Amino acid sequence: MPSNARWEKLNVQGSDMEVFVDEPSESGPYPTIVVAHHRTGLDAATTRFVQDLAGSGYVAAAPHLHHRRPSGEDTRESIKNLDDNEILNDLNATVSLLQGLESVDGDRMGIVGHCMGGRVSFLGAAEIGAFKCNVAYYSGNMFKVLGSGHVSPFDRLVKLRGATLGFFGNDDENPSPADVDKIDERLKELDIDHEFHRYDGCGHAFQNFHNPQGYRAAATADSMKKMFKWLDKRL
Repeated sequence: MPSNARWEKLNVQGSDMEVFVDEPSESGPYPTIVVAHHRTGLDAATTRFVQDLAGSGYVAAAPHLHHRRPSGEDTRESIKNLDDNEILNDLNATVSLLQGLESVDGDRMGIVGHCMGGRVSFLGAAEIGAFKCNVAYYSGNMFKVLGSGHVSPFDRLVKLRGATLGFFGNDDENPSPADVDKIDERLKELDIDHEFHRYDGCGHAFQNFHNPQGYRAAATADSMKKMFKWLDKRL
């Protein structure tokens, strides 16, 4: 399906934030997905994922969550300075951008994220009512607070409104299998519709084709197939 990939720029509380947007070229309206990038930022792995979504009939947008930090700063330093409340502001700005597009059905919106972005997907789904569902790939640091916030994504699970889909590697250390068990049990306690898939022989970031050592083609293909089937039912 042809697409219309482009960069947009939003001003969020005085800081310019780049957003990579792609949408099918045919008339909509379409369901839409906000994509939260991994810790290394808005790179080719995330932009291709956005394009994959557009190619499958979704309007998708990925905001650059490190925009408040100096250009060229090591992302490990940027992560230390991220703030959950500022991330929520970035997500809300992206939601507003998408809801202003004629191609978007604003009642069918979800959030998907990888690594740090998987954590962000839980954060956004718990706090922003526009998100009807979320998909988290190997969401680490679920039990930590970033910045001025006082509540971790794990402790915000009680506020989840929609269904959750998760993908994890059994060789990952963050989140570890024990971490995933803890999240799974909490969602069960809260009676939240969720579905977790775990892959043997996979560590963290198994979808990242920029990392040949960690990339796992079979798990990537299987998780993408499962994700689209799941999203199609919910959006």
